[in-house]
Amino acid sequence: MNGQRRYVLVIACPDTVGIVAAVSGFLTGQDCFITEAAQYGDPLSGRFFARMVFDVGALGPSGSDLEKMFTPVAERFQMIWRLCDTTRRPRVVILVSKFSHCLVDLLHRYHTGQLAIDIPAVISNHPDLRGIVEWYGIPYHHFPVDRADKAAQEAQVMGVIEEVGAELVVLARYMQILSTDLCTRLAGRAINIHHSFLPSFKGAKPYHQAHARGVKIIGATAHYVTPDLDEGPIIEQGVERVDHTCTPEDLVAIGRDIETVVLARAVRWHCERRVLLNGAKTVVFK
Repeated sequence: MNGQRRYVLVIACPDTVGIVAAVSGFLTGQDCFITEAAQYGDPLSGRFFARMVFDVGALGPSGSDLEKMFTPVAERFQMIWRLCDTTRRPRVVILVSKFSHCLVDLLHRYHTGQLAIDIPAVISNHPDLRGIVEWYGIPYHHFPVDRADKAAQEAQVMGVIEEVGAELVVLARYMQILSTDLCTRLAGRAINIHHSFLPSFKGAKPYHQAHARGVKIIGATAHYVTPDLDEGPIIEQGVERVDHTCTPEDLVAIGRDIETVVLARAVRWHCERRVLLNGAKTVVFK
């Protein structure tokens, strides 16, 4: 119908009786039609999570009015919640070093409309990928890292993130460890792709470590960034079977393919408001 607007409502709160009835009843009363709904009650944490997509009729309230009207319901159930307009594309800043595969994949998905995001900037500690990024018409910021003053480079990075109003920061094989301060400032809105199936084979050359151990499965992990290196809440993982005929170079090539797919899924799910934090874990409504 003409005049309809679509929103996503995400909720996290203590699990109790009547949450779904209260939310669905509220939406129905405001001429809202629910098109998609998912919910999960975690028996261990006692937390309830939900994601609802709904259309508002032509005569229904505006998004800001809906937020005001829903607040009493949210307060009643002690909700952490967010209402998002699906027509507004999240702004995503990508951080990258020299490996290009994850960056190129994200740029292609953005360019072809597979990822409904805006990319106002790409930031790198190397100049190598400027040509690729600028071909897409995206500003490329080169901020070299001075080992004696890494905080100055991070201040430049954060300056761009704040200037463009980025809602998400993606570390697309950005080969720098973020400071505790920067991790804290980006909590819940920075995704990293780890080039192994966590928690195994951390550190340098994980595929070579895997080869030396004769592994039969390799993979990649997309997770939120936290001050604890590679310990953030996991969003998505992917694996591929390998065997004794694979060289370390074969594992690297296979691994890079997995990395691109896993990272793209994590970015898309985050931007579609499908990922909710549950302590050190995530709830992902696919």
